[in-house]
Amino acid sequence: MILYSMTATFGKLEHETLHLHEGLNLVSAPNEWGKSTWCAFLVNMLYGLDTRARSAKGVLADKEHYAPWSGAPMSGRIELSWQGRDITIERRSTGRIPMGDFHAYETATGVEIPELTAANCGQKLLGVERSVFTRAGFLRFSDLPVSQDDALRRRLNSLVTTGDESGAADKLAQNLKDLKNRCRYNRSGLLPQAEEQRRTLHEQLDELSRLTRERETLRSRLGELGNRVEQLENHRMALRYAASLESAHKVAAAEAEKREAEDRLRQLQARCASLPAREEGLAALREGQELLREQQAIAAENAAAIPVPAEPNIPARYGSDDPIRVVAADRDAVRELRSRVRKTNFALPAAAAVLTVFGVALLAAQLLWGWASLAAGCLLGIAAAAQAAAIRKENAALRAKEQAVCAKYADLPADGWEADAARVRQQLARYREAYAAYEKAAREREERSSSFSARAAAYAGGGELSEAVEARREELSAWDALADAQRDAQRALAHYEALRGMAETQPPAPAPDLRSESREETETLLRDARLEMRQLHEALGQNQGRADALGDEDALRRELREVNARIARLEDTYAALEIAQNALSKTSAELQRRFAPRIAKRCQALFSRLTDGKYPRLLLRDDLSLQTAAADEDTLRPSLWRSDGTVDELYFALRMAVAEELTPDAPLILDDALVRFDDVRLRRALEVLKEVSASKQVIVFTCQGREAALMEEENAEL
Repeated sequence: MILYSMTATFGKLEHETLHLHEGLNLVSAPNEWGKSTWCAFLVNMLYGLDTRARSAKGVLADKEHYAPWSGAPMSGRIELSWQGRDITIERRSTGRIPMGDFHAYETATGVEIPELTAANCGQKLLGVERSVFTRAGFLRFSDLPVSQDDALRRRLNSLVTTGDESGAADKLAQNLKDLKNRCRYNRSGLLPQAEEQRRTLHEQLDELSRLTRERETLRSRLGELGNRVEQLENHRMALRYAASLESAHKVAAAEAEKREAEDRLRQLQARCASLPAREEGLAALREGQELLREQQAIAAENAAAIPVPAEPNIPARYGSDDPIRVVAADRDAVRELRSRVRKTNFALPAAAAVLTVFGVALLAAQLLWGWASLAAGCLLGIAAAAQAAAIRKENAALRAKEQAVCAKYADLPADGWEADAARVRQQLARYREAYAAYEKAAREREERSSSFSARAAAYAGGGELSEAVEARREELSAWDALADAQRDAQRALAHYEALRGMAETQPPAPAPDLRSESREETETLLRDARLEMRQLHEALGQNQGRADALGDEDALRRELREVNARIARLEDTYAALEIAQNALSKTSAELQRRFAPRIAKRCQALFSRLTDGKYPRLLLRDDLSLQTAAADEDTLRPSLWRSDGTVDELYFALRMAVAEELTPDAPLILDDALVRFDDVRLRRALEVLKEVSASKQVIVFTCQGREAALMEEENAEL
C-alpha cells in the first residue's frame, strides 16, 4: 500500500493536506507542527476512532485529544494505492459520533469498494490488526522498545514457529482449545453441563425416593393418630358420664349443705332476738374493754409506785436544828474560847520575866544591900508565882471547853465542818421533797382507784369486771355468727342453684375406657392430635406436589440413561481432542526450533550494520527483550547495560525486522525515532531505510535537520 495524500480536520490540523510519494519520505518540521497528530490521524482513518474509550487520569481518549481546535466536525480523507488500484477513503462525523460515516471508493471513477468497511478497512489494506500496525509499523521515540501485545506476540510466534504469519497453526490450536473448552470448561462446557444434568437427575430420583418414604411415614402416622383420636373421644365421653354422676352427687351434697345452713340461721336468729341490738352491745363491749385497760393501768401504776422515802441518818451533833446554824455557832464558840486563851496566856511569860529580873535583882541586892533586900525580893517572887499558877488553871478550863466543842466533829477535818453541814442540810431538803411527792402520788392513786371502783361496780352490777366484758363479747359473737350464718345460707343456696343448673345427663361411653388422663389432659391431647393430623395432611399434599413437580420416575430414568450415554461420547471426544492438542504442541515446538532464529538473524544483521560490526552476537527472548554481546565480551548482556542511543539503535533494528515480517504491505512510519543516533549511526540508519523504501513506503517525521542534511550530502555525492 502506498499513501499519496492525507487531508485532515483533526486536532490542530484544519483542512490541511500532507502529500507523500513512493519510497523514502522525509518530513522535517519543528515541534508542535503536527507530526504526531498526522500519525494518529492515519491510524484512526484506517481503523476507525474508538468512541467507547474514556479518558483516564493523565491520558486523554483520542476523541477528546484530537477534537478539532476550531470546533468543526472531525473529518479526513486519504488517497492511496492498493493492489494496483487508486482509491480514496473518507471518514466524516455524523450526529454525535466523530468520524462515524465511512466511504471507500475508486479515486478516478467514484465507484464504491464494498469489501472495505469502517470495521475492516485497516485489516484489509494492511493485513494486520490495529495493535500490530501501531506496534510494528510505527517507530516512535517514546516507545522504541517493542512492547507486549497479544496480537503482536501471536503473529510473531506464528511466524517464528511455523514460518506462516497467517496464524493457521494458532487457529488450529485455538480451535482445538475451543473444542476442548466446549467439552469441558468450568461449568459452561458440554461435559460439565451433562454431568450437572446427571447430578440433577440423580438428585431428582433420590428426592422422589425420599418423598415416597416420607409419604409412607406420614400415612402410618396418620393411622396412629386416627386410632388415638378415637380412643380419646371415647375417653372424653366416659369422663363426661362420670362427671354427670359426680355432678348429681354434688347437687345432693349442696342441697344438704343448704338445709344445714338454713337450720343454723334459724337457731341464731332465735338466740339474738333476746339480746340487745348489735350497736348497743358493741358500745358496751368497748366501754368494758376501756375499763379493763384502765384497771390494768391502775395495777401497773400501783406496782410501779415509788416507796416511802427513807429518812436520812443525821449526826447527833446537829440534833434537829439547821446543821449550818449549829456549825456557825460552834465555830463562833471555838473562836471566842481561843480568843480568851490568848489574852490570859500573856501573864506566864511576864511572870517568868519578872522572876528572872527578880532573881537578877536579888543577886544584885545581895551584893549591894545585903539580906534585907534579899527578903523583899523573895516575897515579890512568891506573889508572881502564885499569879502564874492561877492563870494556868484558867487556861486549862478554856481549852477543855474548846476540846469539848471540837470533839463533836472528831470525824471531820478542822476545815470540813461547813461542807459536812451543807451536805447534811441538802440530804434533809431532798428527803422532805421526796416525801412530799410520795404523799401527793398516793393521794392521786387513791382518788383514781375510788373513781374506777365506782364505775366498774356500775358496769359489772357488783360482779367481776372481766366476766361482764366477756358476756358482752359473747353477745357480739352471737351477732357475728348470725351474719356469717346469713352469708353461708345465701352462698349455699347460690351454690345449690348453680350446680343444679349446670347438672346434665350424659350417656355412657360406647366402648370400654382404657385411658386414665384427666379431662384437661384429654382435651389437650385431642387438640394436639387433630392439629398434627391437619399438619400431616398438609405435608402429604406438599409431598405429592413436590413429587408431581419432579416428574415421572420412569421418564427420569430414561433421561438419565440418555445423559450417561452422551457423557460417555463427550469424554471420548475430549480424550481425542487432548491427543490432537498434544500432537500439535509437539509439532509447534519442533517448528519453533527450526524457524525461531529468523527474526533474530535479521535483527542481528541490521544492528551489526548500524554499529559497524561492534555487536556480532544478539539473542531475542520469548518476551521480545534483547540481549547483546560486543566483540570483546564473553557473555550476553541485557539492554540495561547499553547507552540510551545504543538501546534505541538495538530496538530500531528489531522494529525493522518485525515490520518486514509482520507488516510487509504497510508503510513504515518513523516519528522522531532517530533523535539519539549519532551522525555515523544516523547515516547507517538512513541507508537501511533507503534500502527498505525500495520494497515499501517509508515516512520519516523528524524535528531535526540532520536527516535532510545527510540525505542532501549523499545525493550530492551521487
